[in-house]
Amino acid sequence: MTRSTVFTPFDIVEGDRKKGVVLLADHARRDLPEEYGSLGLPASEFDRHIAYDIGVETVTRELAAALDVPAVLAGFSRLLIDPNRGEDDPTMIRQLYDGTVVPGNYPIAQEERERRLDRFYRPYHDAVGAMIASVAHASGKAPFILSVHSFTPVMQGFVRPWHVGVLWDLDDRVARPLIDMLAQDKSLFVGDNEPYDGALRGDTMFRHAIVNGYAHALIEIRQDLIADRAGALAWAERLAPIVDAIDRRADIHAVKMFGSRTGPA
Repeated sequence: MTRSTVFTPFDIVEGDRKKGVVLLADHARRDLPEEYGSLGLPASEFDRHIAYDIGVETVTRELAAALDVPAVLAGFSRLLIDPNRGEDDPTMIRQLYDGTVVPGNYPIAQEERERRLDRFYRPYHDAVGAMIASVAHASGKAPFILSVHSFTPVMQGFVRPWHVGVLWDLDDRVARPLIDMLAQDKSLFVGDNEPYDGALRGDTMFRHAIVNGYAHALIEIRQDLIADRAGALAWAERLAPIVDAIDRRADIHAVKMFGSRTGPA
């Protein structure tokens, strides 16, 4: 974990915006502003999945470099506030996460909740929205958005068998070919809306892709596979030709409104 008095809620990785692709990493970092200390937690908790998506920053940066496309990475720990939740989601600021009580989040006043929204959550989403709009303008077409995440191999005693999962709601333009191309590697166990369901109202994909009719998917890579640099590089190399192939599909850069399983979009 890094603490800094000068804190940036997001980081931009530059790339060729004319290609029409945007990479996102909502949980790339585990950092906190200096004023929040460690939220009352021991340092070891920031090595766990509860603080960030292990391996995702390297995968996202390397994938962006391989494809020469831009990316937006959140700069703060999900323990401070989770950008992959709607503003009305009660799990946006966790008070208990996978058995760990977060003292700095309990209790939390409404004023402090709004402060974190204004200083961290909203600037990140503003940056995501601005990047997507910039890519749309530069490319002259609807962007293709891929959000990169990772998941812990074991959750609440359940051993998760998937190596990778693809999360989606109703728009399968990216999800279906992504699943099919990953599954061509017979060594991989590929999850379809595993280990989570991709229909989450108000999350990043809902907010920036679904409501705009942009083709998208969220990919979850098991953390033990990308915890070191070699593993993260291997996954970026695996994903680069797949993402490039999907980007070339005829329907990927069209606006199509599919709606959401969560209700009207």
